[in-house]
Amino acid sequence: MVRWQRFTAEFKREAVRLLDLGERPASEVAIDLGIRRNQL
Repeated sequence: MVRWQRFTAEFKREAVRLLDLGERPASEVAIDLGIRRNQL
């Protein structure tokens, strides 16, 4: 069974901001956010 997650607009903005900073690899950002790398 597939469970879909819904992310708030605020969560998405924060994820993009963290990626744009470029201080950490995307895989590390994903782990911190509790999502898979391909969801970024």
